[in-house]
Amino acid sequence: MAVKVLVVDDSSFFRRRVSEILEQDSGIEVIGFAVNGREAVDKTAQLRPDVITMDVEMPVLDGISAVKEIMASNPTPILMFSSLTRAGASATLDALDAGAMDFLPKKFEDIARNNDDAIKLLQNKVKEIGRQRIGRITRAPAAPSIKPAPSTSERFANKPIVQPDRSFKSASPTPSSGASTRASGKQYQLIAIGTSTGGPVALQTILTQLPANFPHPILLIQHMPAAFTPAFATRLDSLCKIKVKEAQQGDRLQPGCAYLAPGGQQMMVEGRGSNRTLRVFEDKNERVSYKPSVDITFASVAKAYQGDVLAIILTGMGADGRDGARMLKQTGATIWAQDEKSCVVYGMPQAVASAGLANESIGLHDVAVRLKREVGFG
Repeated sequence: MAVKVLVVDDSSFFRRRVSEILEQDSGIEVIGFAVNGREAVDKTAQLRPDVITMDVEMPVLDGISAVKEIMASNPTPILMFSSLTRAGASATLDALDAGAMDFLPKKFEDIARNNDDAIKLLQNKVKEIGRQRIGRITRAPAAPSIKPAPSTSERFANKPIVQPDRSFKSASPTPSSGASTRASGKQYQLIAIGTSTGGPVALQTILTQLPANFPHPILLIQHMPAAFTPAFATRLDSLCKIKVKEAQQGDRLQPGCAYLAPGGQQMMVEGRGSNRTLRVFEDKNERVSYKPSVDITFASVAKAYQGDVLAIILTGMGADGRDGARMLKQTGATIWAQDEKSCVVYGMPQAVASAGLANESIGLHDVAVRLKREVGFG
């Protein structure tokens, strides 16, 4: 069954370009177009697409306000396009806040080494998030119009990313196993978390529940463009009790601090004992698909910390993290994978679980409780 797509953009050139790219894939069918947010809301109700691609900045009704209305009346997976600017990054995080599932930079050359790679990336993202709807949809009743959203700057200030109820995917928390699960008793020195699609919401869900005196440093590897990670780190830091920062070359790892790998670069741990620091660098190896890469960070962690690590693989497309998790597992590290029910995309966790590397598969809403208990809180 082909994934049916509604393409929304006020630029006729971009609508045509996106449509041409998508329809090169026989598994995708573009069923309609909209030129502004209001038309997007109306055509979503009329055409019932499996996926919507949408620009952030549009006339009549902006993309973020349109996402809110669509998620209230006809919940549909939405892939946002935005510019690689700080304002674009802030608006993209607002779009995730409003309910969008994923995003891509609007300039395709910014997301891939060549045009063919960019085409495949867009096609694969649309098909992957489209699978979240096909066969699962339970229509919500039509909702009254929502008032236009405030400006991007007003929305962005210290605002959490809280996904609304998506009726096309189970939105209820995974039944908690945290209350009955005891800590393993193992001692750790580091927590490392890797994620991709759905990661911003998942990371916020976990990190906002951790106490300021969390006893270990935390490494965060989120697939995200370079222009987006500073804004994301800033937002997390404003919401969390722990400190969150974008990682920098030479950072010394401190307890109670989470270090977000910069977009477009790699993050590794170097040194041993109290001299462990972060190495952040540009990776010019064209064979490496992800920058930052969960595999590369995890491999360095395995060398620097041996088995004193709790690694967590959260929602995301692909299999990044599987090879790194295997190296960690060989040193005696503990591996957790997010369970399928609570994932936006069960790609990365599935790769780890299917390879027999995960000690446990855990629902997103249980991870923070389990993590605190595992390291001695609660």
